[in-house]
Amino acid sequence: MSNPVAWFEIYVHDLPRAQAFYEAVFGQPLAPLPHASERNPQMLVFKMNNEGYGAAGALVHMPGLKPAGNSVLVYFSCADCAVEAAKAQVAGGQVFKPKMAIGAYGHIALVMDTEGNMIGLHSLH
Repeated sequence: MSNPVAWFEIYVHDLPRAQAFYEAVFGQPLAPLPHASERNPQMLVFKMNNEGYGAAGALVHMPGLKPAGNSVLVYFSCADCAVEAAKAQVAGGQVFKPKMAIGAYGHIALVMDTEGNMIGLHSLH
């Protein structure tokens, strides 16, 4: 059985600003998803590894769809979530909940991106 999340999308108002934030926090470039059109929104995809652990996803700009609201919370894997939380603040986001222990499951931190979306950061240590 695979992990329950197969894909995620983070909706944004300003795609270049959101791209700069996520690239600064995670240190990896995002790539345009081919075949964007009016029917298909603009998307920037996080680096994918079909053989690796976890789910792939993208930043999405779709006219008429308002980001934020935090109806879905995506957790990104990190070596030390405190490091990425600090990077998020430097990149224009806000730390909502600093690194905290979650028992045998490691640690988490919660941050707000430049678009008002909350994301989770998870690390084992």
